[in-house]
Amino acid sequence: MKGTLKGLLLASCMLGGTNFAYAQEAQAGDTASAGGLEEIIVTARKREESVQTVPVAVTAISEKVIQQRDITSIEKIAAATPNLSVGRASNGSGAQLTMRGIGSSSTSIGIEQSVAVVVDGAYYGQGRVIQEGFFDLKRVEVLKGPQALFFGKNATAGVISLTTNDPGNEREIVAKAGYEFKAQQYMGEFIASGPLSDTFGVRLALRGSKMDGAYYDNVSTVRTYTTADVANGFATTAHDATVASDGPGEKEFLGRLTLKYTPSNDLTVTVKGSFDYSKTKNSSWNYVAYNCPAGTSQLTGYACTGEFVTHQNNIPTDIAKDFPFSQEDGQLYNRYRSWAINGNVTYNVGDVTLSSVTNYNTNNNRWACACDFQSSDNGTWATENSTWRAFSQELRAQTAFDGPINLMVGGLYQKTKRIFNQYVMFAGLENSGASAANRYLASTKASTTDGETQALFGQVTWKLVSTLELAGGVRYTHETKKSFFTQPYNNPYLTAGGGLPIFRGQDSADGLGEIRANQAFNDWSPEVTLTWKPQRGILVYGGYKTAYKSGGFSNGGINSLLSGDPVGDLTFNPEKARGFEAGIKSTLLDNQLRLNLTAFTYKYGDLQVDFFNSPIFAFQTLTADARTKGVELEFEFAPRGVDGLNVHGSINYTRARYTNFPYAPCYAGETAAEGCKVVEPVSGALRQNLDGKPLSVAPEWTGAFGVGYEAAVGNGLKAGVNVDARYSSSYLASGFNALQSRQGKYATLDAGLRFGAEDDNWTIAVIGKNLTNKFYVSGVVDGPSTGGATHADQLGFGNLPRTVQVTVTKRF
Repeated sequence: MKGTLKGLLLASCMLGGTNFAYAQEAQAGDTASAGGLEEIIVTARKREESVQTVPVAVTAISEKVIQQRDITSIEKIAAATPNLSVGRASNGSGAQLTMRGIGSSSTSIGIEQSVAVVVDGAYYGQGRVIQEGFFDLKRVEVLKGPQALFFGKNATAGVISLTTNDPGNEREIVAKAGYEFKAQQYMGEFIASGPLSDTFGVRLALRGSKMDGAYYDNVSTVRTYTTADVANGFATTAHDATVASDGPGEKEFLGRLTLKYTPSNDLTVTVKGSFDYSKTKNSSWNYVAYNCPAGTSQLTGYACTGEFVTHQNNIPTDIAKDFPFSQEDGQLYNRYRSWAINGNVTYNVGDVTLSSVTNYNTNNNRWACACDFQSSDNGTWATENSTWRAFSQELRAQTAFDGPINLMVGGLYQKTKRIFNQYVMFAGLENSGASAANRYLASTKASTTDGETQALFGQVTWKLVSTLELAGGVRYTHETKKSFFTQPYNNPYLTAGGGLPIFRGQDSADGLGEIRANQAFNDWSPEVTLTWKPQRGILVYGGYKTAYKSGGFSNGGINSLLSGDPVGDLTFNPEKARGFEAGIKSTLLDNQLRLNLTAFTYKYGDLQVDFFNSPIFAFQTLTADARTKGVELEFEFAPRGVDGLNVHGSINYTRARYTNFPYAPCYAGETAAEGCKVVEPVSGALRQNLDGKPLSVAPEWTGAFGVGYEAAVGNGLKAGVNVDARYSSSYLASGFNALQSRQGKYATLDAGLRFGAEDDNWTIAVIGKNLTNKFYVSGVVDGPSTGGATHADQLGFGNLPRTVQVTVTKRF
């Protein structure tokens, strides 16, 4: 790292030569010249600053770009950020967010994301935030690397910070309508905003959409699911499972009401209430069998290809009518509903700013899935109902003294609760002696986790000289989690007294149906940063950073009789990060060129990795040590000679590898020649050594390049165009070195055309995404009921296909 810092400092001196001197002279002599870069404001240190003056690696997306590229979800943010990946999953946490090769497995609902999402200053660490729709955004900031001091709880890999719009000083009424051709999606937005008095403003933002079509085709035939009644001599009954709908067929409604009170220049009170509802025709609509050992699915016989096609069937209608949380017609679905209230108070007392962020959010997610993800006659179906509630209060004080030393101190309190219930049928089992709701259940899970977090944090910044600043801070975190887990009903054929002794159920002969875990965690996360501004427009920084992410409990795991440590299977340790980052930020050529370079190296201890252990039929959340290191270069060029032209791009190199994972589980079908030959000393089971192997979804090279141009065309009109490409080198989608999970290198292309009034009174736009229709995966699971004697089918979380949307926006 020492050599890297030396190189960065040398580069900064080279960048600050004659070109920059010329830029200073031009700025002094022609401040009103046209063109040039627009200033981008970020809040990476909880105060508004130019992105070029903060010693943090951050990719900022302005409101203008958000609208031009229709960025309305976490997935769409990832599509515009090369070294950020988002995989949409059906069960577990619901998502795999990965940055710089570090992410969190999707299969455990109890894992908080290593890449945290922060909305209007409030922490959302759960993967189900991927279901949220975001619109009417003021800005998006993607902060890379460990974050300990400024964003609620810690985040070990990075933060996606979203800021929604507030009411302004003038009346604003905006109506927007759109249509997307692939999914046949109708969309409408309405925004009404303005002051009600000199001190009080209100903003109402509404968005709704409905799909008559779908992104993915679902191809299958009617399946015959045969059940054997364990209470009636294993008499069999045939049930027809119809073909599931194409997916997702989404319906969505979003609403946000913002109230802003500013009785003086020193006090601002903002309250936001939001509601989100979405429903799709399948929770696993984007699960694609993209690689299978024989080229065809081991369950369905369909070809395994990288296309936007899946093969799933509904729950049989005669079973669905009584099955818990199933729709009567057996249609697969995912329904997400959330509420949130967020209050921000900022009060200036002289040179001290006091701020408060109070947040309460709750969401409920229900789904029914064909949980082998490619239905066969021996299908597996499940439903789930899970609820998350979180209350948090953060207080912070920051000084802005004229002297060399300034302070920031604060505290956070958060209280959370997860309520989890899941209902599963498989293996063709029936029990006519049970209640109607339990008749076809093979297993049922119920679990809760109550969490409490208390944290204190602070930072001291000391301006050693006018061009050199030292900042040091630390966060102390104390967390407790109390969890409960049980499988209160199991078909008797699956318990210790039946034919397949797999599950510990409450009615099992061993009587060990319940698991309880009381966990407590304590952590100190320090960081220190040195910032040097050798001349105007040049910033050089280097820092040591650490971060912590909570340990926890896998609420959706399986309590297996064959496991020697069921509590250990379901609990996991905190994840910790520590390392160095250095960078140069430069604004050159009379504010026409922005050129930033970052180098980083971080070690991760107890990186949380989730694994489905098929031999003992149990989920295990494991921990491993890892390292990620790399270099990132980004640029933006806006020549004054061509007003309205913007050229931008980035090149990123990342190497993310396990450094200590000697007894990792073997993936399905792994042979000794492939590495499954390490004997675990305690259990004697076969394992593999993953030291030096790549992490999941960790491409070594990513990049982006884009061009935008906007100009007046006369008569009060203007036109604009943007073209943006994104590239990724190949990577393993699996976190367990399954070479068959490899995603090849790919590139995607987005483009947009706009025409409208020069004062933005009205605009017509055509927005195209993934115009090359490239399929790729951002996560993977082994196909259930596949593998063993051979490798398992690889089921990847696929991206969106080519979409083309037309929108019309009118301001009143």
